Amino acid sequence: LFYERPDIKEIGIGPQLSRDNRFLIVTAYYGSSSGNEVYYRDLTQSGEFKPLVSGFNYRYTGDIIDSILYLMTNDGASKYRIIAVNLFHPEKENWKTIIPESDDIIEGFAIINNHLVVKYLHNACSVVKIYSFDGVFQQELNLPPLGTVGAISGRWNDPEMFVYYQSFTCPGTIFRYDFEKNELSKYYQYPVKVNPNDYEAKQVWYKSKDGTPVSMFIVNKKGVALNGNNPTLLYGYGGFTSNETPYFSSTLCVWLDMGGVYALPNLRGGGEYGEAWHRAGMLENKQNVFDDFIAAAEWLIDNKYTNPKKLAISGGSNGGLLVGAAMVQRPDLFKAVICGAPLLDMVRYHLFNIARFWIPEYGSSENAMQLPYLLAYSPYHNVKKGTAYPAVLFQSGEVDWRTHPMHPRKMVAAMQAATSSDAPILLDMERKTGHGWGMPLGMQMEKKADEYAFLIWQLGIK
Repeated sequence: LFYERPDIKEIGIGPQLSRDNRFLIVTAYYGSSSGNEVYYRDLTQSGEFKPLVSGFNYRYTGDIIDSILYLMTNDGASKYRIIAVNLFHPEKENWKTIIPESDDIIEGFAIINNHLVVKYLHNACSVVKIYSFDGVFQQELNLPPLGTVGAISGRWNDPEMFVYYQSFTCPGTIFRYDFEKNELSKYYQYPVKVNPNDYEAKQVWYKSKDGTPVSMFIVNKKGVALNGNNPTLLYGYGGFTSNETPYFSSTLCVWLDMGGVYALPNLRGGGEYGEAWHRAGMLENKQNVFDDFIAAAEWLIDNKYTNPKKLAISGGSNGGLLVGAAMVQRPDLFKAVICGAPLLDMVRYHLFNIARFWIPEYGSSENAMQLPYLLAYSPYHNVKKGTAYPAVLFQSGEVDWRTHPMHPRKMVAAMQAATSSDAPILLDMERKTGHGWGMPLGMQMEKKADEYAFLIWQLGIK
């Protein structure tokens, strides 16, 4: 045992060891809080860990080379900056900003070939730049546009690195970068049984209810006539700083081959535009997320992509809360809803399983200041008798320890009793699954087939 915090049971920790094995770094996280603490210890000396960053107000993550700890942080920089801390002189006044905050959010970095390789998000798409340890810009990788970079791998002194990339029209691809030759080449691409060139993607901007500009990706098959009558699937999440960026999916191509349109907005609550964007969609600002999503639906209708009889929405977990709130607030706007592993009773959610960890994101009804806004948007508490609700497919697992299955069970009962429409309100409850991770491939395929069958049925796809 090298570190423990019995005083706060919700804390999780992550260790890092310096290249010379002298310093041990411990990062401590509290529940779903967007901040963390950092402690360090010189292993050549006896004694306890010393605090470098206290409080859970800001995020600090990074890597250590000998005595220099490089950290990306949103402390004083909503879109992050990278600092260097000499652990022999760790006082805050000695911290040095290596890469300052810019208009693009820093999503992560790696130390490879004695360089800082920094992954940025520019309008929710990845950009990779290389800097010296002094913060001098060296090179930007020439990656395809409108894509997402995942892992960047390589060791601190390697002459090469590997970059994983994907987009809506490019399957997962590993690029190799040669530092000496300044050369980027395709190393491997995962084989798929569809032709990615059959599809096209673009990014648009629209205004939310309060006038805030929001970006959105739209994907469709080339040659599809966008005539206001296209079956359209609008997906969203909007929370916990999760970045909704381009990705490749063969199962999505099935939807596109049926003439479907897919839309993915970058809602507030996510991390695509920095911590301020996240905070604008959490706690008392959560309604902004639902407004952003509803505005995306209205934009798709106004711009002749679809109409309310051809528009479906989908989301899971926090995204299940999103579509649950959207359908009770604007039931006239959607024909079908897929609501997966949702939170729907926001007054009692924190009392079940591990959901108390999410109080920093949502708040708690036990706080008199937070109860009013939770009640105002809680989907379960806003079901109204006599309302014509759209068709809904709720999905859950009986052993889901993140979002308790009581949420969709209660919601189905409430909506079936309240709705004035003939649209089905269905519950698909899996007996031996949880929140979705680790689901066998066969079960994943059955679930996706059920979702598409539901959409084909409700949207009248021939």
